[in-house]
Amino acid sequence: MNSEVTKILTAIDGGDRQAASQLLPLVYDELRRLASYKMTQEKSGQTLQPTALVHEAFMRLVGGEDRPQWDSRGHFFAAAAE
Repeated sequence: MNSEVTKILTAIDGGDRQAASQLLPLVYDELRRLASYKMTQEKSGQTLQPTALVHEAFMRLVGGEDRPQWDSRGHFFAAAAE
């Protein structure tokens, strides 16, 4: 999986818009785990759900014109953890 994620991130960096749809199924569980952990650190009464946080973060990580460039899978997940 690691090399597949890196290959897809490279394709996204190269402008392949279809690659993002291949990435989400590979990284969803890990992003969901990171989101759940982040949500446990928020004040009670937070209405944002981990699933919504994952989808919002994913769009910021791979969507749009000003998306970041990824050096590696680790770089991607480090940014996602933020």
